Amino acid sequence: MSEHRDYRSLNERACACAAAIRKHDEMLIVSHIDADGLTAAAIASHALERCGITHSVRFVKQLDTNIIGEVADTNIPTIFTDLGSGMLSDMPHDLDIVVADHHQIDQNGDLEHHLNPHLFGIDGSTEMSGAGCAYMIAQSLGENTGNTDLSSLAIVGAVGDLQARRFGKLVGCNRKILKRGRDCGVLEYGKDLSFFGKQTREVFKLLMYSSDPYLPGLTGNEGASIGFLKNLGIEFRGERWKRWIDLSEEEKQKVVSSLVQLCISKRMSSYHIHRLVTEVYQLSREQEGTEMRDASEYATLLNATGRYGSAEVGLAVCLGDRDKKLAEAHNLLKKHRKHLVDGLKLVRERGITELNHVQYFDAGSLIKDTIVGIVAGMSLTNSGNRNMPIFAFANSDDGLKVSARGTQGLIKQGLNLADAIGECAAKVGGTGGGHNIAAGATIPSETKDEFLELIDAAVGGQLTAGK
Repeated sequence: MSEHRDYRSLNERACACAAAIRKHDEMLIVSHIDADGLTAAAIASHALERCGITHSVRFVKQLDTNIIGEVADTNIPTIFTDLGSGMLSDMPHDLDIVVADHHQIDQNGDLEHHLNPHLFGIDGSTEMSGAGCAYMIAQSLGENTGNTDLSSLAIVGAVGDLQARRFGKLVGCNRKILKRGRDCGVLEYGKDLSFFGKQTREVFKLLMYSSDPYLPGLTGNEGASIGFLKNLGIEFRGERWKRWIDLSEEEKQKVVSSLVQLCISKRMSSYHIHRLVTEVYQLSREQEGTEMRDASEYATLLNATGRYGSAEVGLAVCLGDRDKKLAEAHNLLKKHRKHLVDGLKLVRERGITELNHVQYFDAGSLIKDTIVGIVAGMSLTNSGNRNMPIFAFANSDDGLKVSARGTQGLIKQGLNLADAIGECAAKVGGTGGGHNIAAGATIPSETKDEFLELIDAAVGGQLTAGK
């Protein structure tokens, strides 16, 4: 975690941003399309609604000068959530702008009402998400309860942004938000099996679809996963398999113990064995057995809306729709899962190309530009070389989409993907940014080879300097 954190100044900046917002009776919210962006926008929307401020919400895949120009043309005071910090130099000076973002900052620009954890020695990739920034401003906007109930959405955003992965739990500002949510009765947390789908999936599917950690002999093998559970005496309940939440504590412990023994027998690393059990987060007021009950499943549901051009569906779910829009979200989730499976299969079939310091694959138009980063991260976990960051290319309407993912081990060696991808994209006429461990860019399609040469050298320089 970062050193010299200045939480007091962070709170003061959030209060200043809230004061700037209160001056207006109409605002525009512009946000990113992933789970963090959707929850950030929903938090801002809830807070403005409670203040009686008329507002609308716009979602964008990536912020660029064209979109900023369109925002300026509206002449409506604007809140940027989960984006904006990398474009401070381009923000209009004749319009009231508030930025609540956690990505790395454009050091050539400045903005009075800019809330970003990096400004205060706080790591925006592990300690505070975009939704967390929006939540801090919402708290300052709130009266009486201070909008504390919105902490549940902030935690969904942080989990969706994978901020719990490095330490196996949420830390820093995220932890402060988590405890506030627990104290007001909207959040619960504790140790449990780390696998995705504990609320909604049949138990054997937890094993079959596990990728982090990968389970030798079980991951991807339905028959073996069913056999593993049957050997433990865990079978059907009535005519269907139990979900994880249906198991007794004794059954859960039996499964975890047997998984640990399996991993030891396969000589898996202690790191991966420890990842079998992590801290998990539940939304207390959501119905048990639904995606919204579990922060990880909720975040995946939201990703399935925003990344397929239906961010307004995810926003509606965040704002409380549990009927028509939720049904639409479920349909999009099915589509999302299929696309991820197809994407991983494509990468396995085509392979990953290794250069000196980076590895990459080019999906062309066969993987959507909005999910190629997810596929890249999953591929790095399952089949890639974890000693190199992975770069993924996909065609987009604006050029060539580049998504990059690294590991905490590489970060410790000096890797900073946001710096590298931002610098190299700019050299070929594109734009990029993000976090040290995950970043993205859009570049002209014809510059791919030049970009690869530049990024390979840039990453090599970072890793060499870090030794």
